[in-house]
Amino acid sequence: MRTLWEVAARHTLMRLVFFLPSARRKSLERWLRGREENRKLAAADFAVVSWGKSGRTWLRLMLSRFYQEKYGLPERTFLNFDNLARRHAEIPRTFFTHGNYLRDYTGNWDSKTDFYRIPILLLVRDPRDIAVSQYFQWKNRMLPRKKFLNDYPAHGEEVSIYDFVMKHEVGLTRVIEFFSLWSLEISKLEKVLVVRYEDLRAEPAEWLERILAFMGTPGSEREVAEAVNFASYENMKALERTGAFRGSGRRLMPGNRSNPDSYKVRRAVVGGYRDYFDDRQIAEIDERVAKELPPRFGYGA
Repeated sequence: MRTLWEVAARHTLMRLVFFLPSARRKSLERWLRGREENRKLAAADFAVVSWGKSGRTWLRLMLSRFYQEKYGLPERTFLNFDNLARRHAEIPRTFFTHGNYLRDYTGNWDSKTDFYRIPILLLVRDPRDIAVSQYFQWKNRMLPRKKFLNDYPAHGEEVSIYDFVMKHEVGLTRVIEFFSLWSLEISKLEKVLVVRYEDLRAEPAEWLERILAFMGTPGSEREVAEAVNFASYENMKALERTGAFRGSGRRLMPGNRSNPDSYKVRRAVVGGYRDYFDDRQIAEIDERVAKELPPRFGYGA
């Protein structure tokens, strides 16, 4: 209830300050969102941190299904911070975040100090696949307000996928910055598990077992298998198509049912970025990642 109140209060305040210059309104809303994130982080038992389009919704659905099976919760219950913890005390309050607004509130732009004290699952994915998925998110799903708030190209602006990935700051530039800072800060974390999307895709049951053990809620082989099967690519597409989780916001809802690129569950292909560029462009993208990305996560040189 507190989260709903905070969101409602933020929306009300932003309507009241419509007269402020756009830059001031953007700064204020980012600060307010950061304050909400800071409150959740302080109350959380566990945090899942990732850049957008790294497989977070897929992981969240697997965890949701696991807890449904293990604790007899309703099938449509989608893990959202402390909603499941309120139903069963053994389920950790899990904060899913990109860390995007938190720094606007705390001022910690050059460190991950805010995350030092809490167990962190750092979910990473090949930055090239992330950047391409972000392009389709921006083009087909992202609301105009969010584009403005996060400095994406303006709503309706024409930007090629290559220019978005290579030239705009929200493409590879921002993803590489995210990876680089975490690479520097990861040794300072008290407790951390790094999960690569590619490994999770290759061995979902094995990695889900590791994740659940890390979270302190291990399960049986049957429970893990059920969670993996329920969150399969085919079933997630079907759930999104039928609006099964419409009560959980826009996470599993297509932007346009007739446009396959507007679905949250789009392709889930490892290395799929290559399908959108010619050989010269792929070489340029690969060279940039090799030169600029720290090798810690296995995607650089």
